[in-house]
Amino acid sequence: MKKTLLLSTVVSFAMICSCQKNDSGAEAQLAQRKTELDAREEALIQREKAVDAREKEIAEREKALANSRIIQSQRQAPDAAQAEAERQKRIQQLPPELRALVPNRSRIESEQTQKDAEKQEQSAQRQPAVNPSQSIQNARQRKLDAMQKWQTSGAALSPGAQRSSPTASPAIETQSETESPTP
Repeated sequence: MKKTLLLSTVVSFAMICSCQKNDSGAEAQLAQRKTELDAREEALIQREKAVDAREKEIAEREKALANSRIIQSQRQAPDAAQAEAERQKRIQQLPPELRALVPNRSRIESEQTQKDAEKQEQSAQRQPAVNPSQSIQNARQRKLDAMQKWQTSGAALSPGAQRSSPTASPAIETQSETESPTP
């Protein structure tokens, strides 16, 4: 009986000791997780501080840029050549794919003058016996119509469509010529 009592005591003591070992292992694991979480939290705080600093720098840059634009607008307006040179400088700074979308003013103007000259020649061939003052007035009216048509078509089309079709179709041009009132 003493042996059974002794044996049961030893077994229960062994069970208690093994439970304590598991508890200390779990405590060590918990402590390790806690230190990892603290490190992550500290890194997150550092990142938030860096983001706040960047936001502050960007706000300062925007404020300085706005101030410089206000100051620049208060100066005298630059002459047309300076404005065109600055425009071309900004266009050159754009990436090539965006630069292709910007219409070329000189090309558009030359095409417009060429188109106007062709219209004048056609109208001169159709009406040879017209009074000189009437022909001047007709030419002015045609130019005005062409400019209005060009402006409305340029505003309605996308930049890519303007590049592919900068002039109106001949059917529309001849229709507008026949519809324009002759005084």
